Order: sequence, then structure tokens, then C-alpha cells
Amino acid sequence: MGCGIGEDFDISKARYHKLIIMTDADVDGAHIRTLLMTFFYRHMKELIKAGYVYVAQPPLFRVRKGKHDSYVYSEHELEELLKRIGYDHVNIQRYKGLGEMNPEQLWETTMDPDTRTVLQVTLEDAIEADATFSMLMGDRVEPRRDFIHENAQYVRNLDI
Repeated sequence: MGCGIGEDFDISKARYHKLIIMTDADVDGAHIRTLLMTFFYRHMKELIKAGYVYVAQPPLFRVRKGKHDSYVYSEHELEELLKRIGYDHVNIQRYKGLGEMNPEQLWETTMDPDTRTVLQVTLEDAIEADATFSMLMGDRVEPRRDFIHENAQYVRNLDI
């Protein structure tokens, strides 16, 4: 970014005014996003305050029916689409990661400024990411155990 880090940070030296975090749409990508947002919050908070940090939203599925492709960003959205278009003669591709897309698909869905979806990271988002990171990676076991007990029931696609 050109603006330094920590005590040397100077936002006026930023060479770019849009930093886009682009990770896989799965749980591993969410983990990496949390790590990066925590890093920016702890060491370059002014980038977030200035509105320079964004998160790309890559699709989780490509649904093809006939010659028509639809990109879907969640399992809920996939179910809604299938109810609308029907389940017959449908090809569903789940993207494990960005590397499974061909260059044209990646450009169309995640990189093309005219068609991509990016979300601006707010200070509240970064504070939440930092708290989650601290809870999951910290020295205290009890909050981590409570989190796992409360959320284990929602796990659908566990990468083992």
C-alpha cells in the first residue's frame, strides 16, 4: 500500500485507495479473511476508517441449466434457485476455491468491476473479526469451547 505499518503508518502515503481481500468462498477462505481483517485492524486501522478495505464475494456454486449459467453465493440461494428453475437437467458445480474457476469465470464473477460484488469493510466488521480471532486463537479455552458447542449444529460442509 506504500503507507507503512504500525508506528510508521501514514495514510497520506497510500498508493491505492481500494484494497480488496479475495479469498475462497468456503470456511478456509472465511478464516483467511478473518486473519487479514484482524491484521489490518491491529496494524493499519486508518485504512479501514478511510473506507479503503473491501472483501470480494466469489460464488460458491455455478448452476447450469441448458445454456444458461447462474452463479450462487450460498446454499440457501442455491435452494431458492433450484425451486425456481427446477431440479431436472441441472448441472451444479461447487467451487472449492478460486482456483477451480477458469480465468473467464473468475473475471466475470469476482474481478470485473462492472459485475463483481465487493463489500466495504467497516470498523465494526474489523472489531468483530478481531474479537473472533482473539477468542478462537487465544489462550482461554472456555470461550472457544462455548463457541464450538453453540455453533457445531450449523456446520454443513466440514473440510476434513
